[in-house]
Amino acid sequence: MPALDDIRILDLSRVLAGPYCTMTLADFGAEVIKIEEPNLGDGTRQWGPPWVGDQSAYFLSANRNKKSVTLNLKHPRGVAILHQLLATADILIENFKVGTMAKMGLDYETLAPRYPHLIYCAITGYGHTGPYKDLPGYDFMIQAQGGIMSITGEADGEPMKVGVAIADVTTGLFASQAILAALHHRTRTGRGQFIDVSLLDTQVAWLINVAHNYLATAEAPQRYGNAHPNIVPYQSFPTADGHLALAVGTDGQFGRLCQLIGRPELGEDGRYQRNAGRVAHRAELVGELTAVFRTRPTAEWLALLAEANIPAGPINDIPTILRDPHVQARGMVQTITHPSAGEIELLGPVAKLSETPPTIQSAPPTLGQHTAEILANLGYDEEQVAELRQEGVV
Repeated sequence: MPALDDIRILDLSRVLAGPYCTMTLADFGAEVIKIEEPNLGDGTRQWGPPWVGDQSAYFLSANRNKKSVTLNLKHPRGVAILHQLLATADILIENFKVGTMAKMGLDYETLAPRYPHLIYCAITGYGHTGPYKDLPGYDFMIQAQGGIMSITGEADGEPMKVGVAIADVTTGLFASQAILAALHHRTRTGRGQFIDVSLLDTQVAWLINVAHNYLATAEAPQRYGNAHPNIVPYQSFPTADGHLALAVGTDGQFGRLCQLIGRPELGEDGRYQRNAGRVAHRAELVGELTAVFRTRPTAEWLALLAEANIPAGPINDIPTILRDPHVQARGMVQTITHPSAGEIELLGPVAKLSETPPTIQSAPPTLGQHTAEILANLGYDEEQVAELRQEGVV
């Protein structure tokens, strides 16, 4: 039995942070009812190419294991239907601008007295408090404003964003973590609560060691390209036919590395024996290692490094890693049948639980695919559903 199969979530979020949050909970068995605007739906449905059949690849990436219900929340009957669903729901998640839900009478302060069990998660760019709370927030601008771009990219290059919408994705993960904590609290007390998660808070939180380097020294962190600010050698190196990623995290590993590459004198050099010295003399040491790694091809170096138990790996492109035998064996790429696109491939759940493993049970839904089903469960017959469609309620 899935861990969350007794939990119902009303997902009023769009794009990535909210949908990613609810997808991770759906993987664990929660029933996620995705509420979408009639005829339009989640904006990412139109974010193509690429397309898989008539579905955008972007939408498919964050909406597996959900049911889609179209509902016009600007129509009184649409709001009434949402209240019928709220009476049976455990969690509501939304990512509208601050104040939008209040205008519809669907903010937490309005709903909590009527549904005291409800866990209400709001995802915004800047949170529901603070001087920026009314501003819109998007992943790219949060990466810029939140500091990560200032430390990403080559030392002499321009600030660079991460290649995926990492602020959105990690906000979704923080939100799912908070929801699970709130569920545990409700189990003990019977009471729901309001969860306020913002992209900027998330971005600042995962600056982690780099932020604390500044807090400890008052020195602004710099860009190091693929190198590490606190560990050397911990970066990419060119080889005879490409590049490899080397992650020497201990003095012992560095000693073995020096023996492996035929430069034992580097390990005996007082400048390099301890990590602090290697950081202080980064340029000289990296220059020495770069010259050595250029002498052999990547595969040969990786085999030697693995034999010596020195952490290193290839720098794969996306096709290579998705077809990697280990990734395939771990179920990180799975095939499932979509109602309109046929057989499609999706990324799989990350966590592997022995008793309640997360699974892909259903493909990302077509727009409104489950509207009639959910309304029937609420007591609406076919004639009433047709009337709602004609009125533009669903």
